[in-house]
Amino acid sequence: MLEKADNITPYSDVNTILHKLKSSVKAVLREQFIGMYVHGSLASGDFNPESSDIDFLVVTANELSGKTIAALKDMHACITNSGSKWARKLEGSYIHQHALKQYNPPDAPRPYVNEGNFHLVKYGSEWILEKHVLLEHGIVIEGPPLQTLIDPIKPDDIRQATLAILNEWWLPMLHDTTRLKSDEYQAYGVLTMCRILYTLKHGTIASKPVSAAWVKKEFNGQWTSLIELALTWREGMHLSILNELMNFIRFTLNQAKKVK
Repeated sequence: MLEKADNITPYSDVNTILHKLKSSVKAVLREQFIGMYVHGSLASGDFNPESSDIDFLVVTANELSGKTIAALKDMHACITNSGSKWARKLEGSYIHQHALKQYNPPDAPRPYVNEGNFHLVKYGSEWILEKHVLLEHGIVIEGPPLQTLIDPIKPDDIRQATLAILNEWWLPMLHDTTRLKSDEYQAYGVLTMCRILYTLKHGTIASKPVSAAWVKKEFNGQWTSLIELALTWREGMHLSILNELMNFIRFTLNQAKKVK
């Protein structure tokens, strides 16, 4: 269990916002608090201070009341308006420990914060993938080991969840490219296709740099120049790779058809 903010990650300012978040969450939840964990790029080793979010999960003892959810919303609004550049990079969910043990995502929407906005949102296919990353790479901020909260996840379940995200989220973007016109989303899309291809092959989730290196080698350099552009992208850089990204999405969809 990590208690000191300066021991959580290699980034002192990220540690500061995580420490603030933890103390604020515990003040609201009180006896409902079970644990707080970091996942995503901070946990898997491909965190980019220029573009990455701070992904977190808070586990509660039971389903939260409307009053507690309202208090969490107010608390997150205070953090968002605190002036920290990382406040709007917080992306996380609140889930009770009994739901976390279930194979299927919970029916009820969970409290979810992203880019300073607080919503009640239902989990989709990302449920399996998020739990897998937590189990394999999650950082304990405070609370019991994740192995006591999450059951092991089979490789085929990871593949099927990945296929669902590819078809439910990315396929429609070939017909409505609005989201893909952002430079940041173009870079994100390229690296996500790399991760999807890697996951479909191996049944596990690797960091984006590892996935990108594997794709470059596996497909004989076919996508190397596009991947390098995505890897080196920083805020303010102009990419203009919409057509190339759409071709990469089509390629990934075709490769996915080979998965049984």
